[in-house]
Amino acid sequence: MERRRGSAGRSLVVLAVIGLTGPLAAVPAVADDRGTEPAVRVEWGACPEDVAAQAPRIECGLVPVPLDYTDPEGAGIEIMVSRLASPDPDRRRGVLLFNPGGPGGSGLTMPADLVSRGLPDSVSDSYDLIGMDTRGIGHSAPVGCGFTADQDYRGAIPPYAVDEAAVTEQAGNAEAIAAQCADNDTDGRLRHISTANTARDLDRIREALGEEKASFYGASYGTALGAAYASLFPDRSDRIVLDSNIGDTHLDHEGMRRYGLGAEETFPDFFAWAAERHDEYGLGDSTEEVRRTYFELAERLDENPVDTGEGPMDGSLFRLATFAGLYHQTLYPRTAEGWQSVLTSDEAAVPPHPGDNGPVGLPTVAGSGFPRAEPSSIDNSWSVFLAVTCNDVEWPEEVGTYQRSVAEDRERYPLFGAASANIMPCAYWPHEPAEPPVEVLDEGPSNVLIVQNRRDPVTPHLGGEMLDDKFGQRSRLVSVDGSGHGVYVNGDNACAQDVTTAFLVEGDLPEQDTSCPA
Repeated sequence: MERRRGSAGRSLVVLAVIGLTGPLAAVPAVADDRGTEPAVRVEWGACPEDVAAQAPRIECGLVPVPLDYTDPEGAGIEIMVSRLASPDPDRRRGVLLFNPGGPGGSGLTMPADLVSRGLPDSVSDSYDLIGMDTRGIGHSAPVGCGFTADQDYRGAIPPYAVDEAAVTEQAGNAEAIAAQCADNDTDGRLRHISTANTARDLDRIREALGEEKASFYGASYGTALGAAYASLFPDRSDRIVLDSNIGDTHLDHEGMRRYGLGAEETFPDFFAWAAERHDEYGLGDSTEEVRRTYFELAERLDENPVDTGEGPMDGSLFRLATFAGLYHQTLYPRTAEGWQSVLTSDEAAVPPHPGDNGPVGLPTVAGSGFPRAEPSSIDNSWSVFLAVTCNDVEWPEEVGTYQRSVAEDRERYPLFGAASANIMPCAYWPHEPAEPPVEVLDEGPSNVLIVQNRRDPVTPHLGGEMLDDKFGQRSRLVSVDGSGHGVYVNGDNACAQDVTTAFLVEGDLPEQDTSCPA
């Protein structure tokens, strides 16, 4: 049955809620309110054209779910799921659900994408691989705040604040964005987009697939969703892999501030890489020199933005583009070329925005190589990020709180801390959390594998430690001497790949936490 713990009074600790209208305690266990047999089974067929164009081998279907789980007989929506079926029925052991993170990333093509990137045959033989657009995304009752291409809004991460006045200015922008989301929510769906409801949807999907249990792989924000599912439905969770962890079942103000920590821990890898290539890029011949170059360029652009032809590149955007470039070492050359262009005042060559490097919510989807199928536009992605993040937990409302956070993080995390600590639209969100947060459940099967790079810009190693501590005896932490966002399949550490594959295929959870060398 569905399990919950915790109280509604914890303002900065939260996982799941979006706009439910009653206490979670009143919500019956998802499967129990309809008997033991699923009310509907997935009818598989052709995927939408935009999905099929990227992943022609997969098939798609719809799963009906309540919009509001406190009113299960009320309005409903449909969740689109995809399947890459196991080619070996004799080896098939169940279903493996995927989530690419965000929140706001489409996951319909994720099964095919991971197979193309090297997901071991033993895994794809053992499971039907199940992707999905979670509620609010793409082909699953999409929501939107009405963001436009010419709107001065940069998505999940607020702009770097050089002083208190910059936080005050951002507060006005954040308030306007929250109001814009409320004005565009004409069908009332936005308040029902949350981690808790999405976890409940996962169990409806499991049921519609005719499975007693479901395994799960989630990256970045997907780790929050997976942790919520394993906590709400411990007896229905099979093998859970959480890759690049935000540290809980939600993202709150303190979680955003950890971006600053991740930047401090990961930047030195880029600095060292660039220093080794000083003759090519001219950014400095030591890590200390490259670091100085970063601050010099950022401060120069704070004072005098350059015109890229597609908009100004200021210091805030330069910092964001560089931060996004830390997600994987394959992005280092483009990042270094951008710096080089600023140094030489080659404005036409300066990337106008993070582009394909950048986030959709948490910068997971693009950064981890998980393609987004249309119609998950930037409006849709950014809107879902805000809905989940703001609905999941109560955020501080006083501008002074963010001014103090920015001042603290500008000192302790000078590379990027004054951005991620800045005020967000969540401070003015029109909906209060409607249920207490889902706390990570340490009672239940030992079936959670947490994999984490030691240097990750957006989900630092601390997040893996936090989640491992919360799960207690249920989990094991695999710490990887690697840099970037994403470990399994998206990384190249053989030790981590082997440990994760053995867990998914054979159920071999390490006896204790494991450290994988570079």
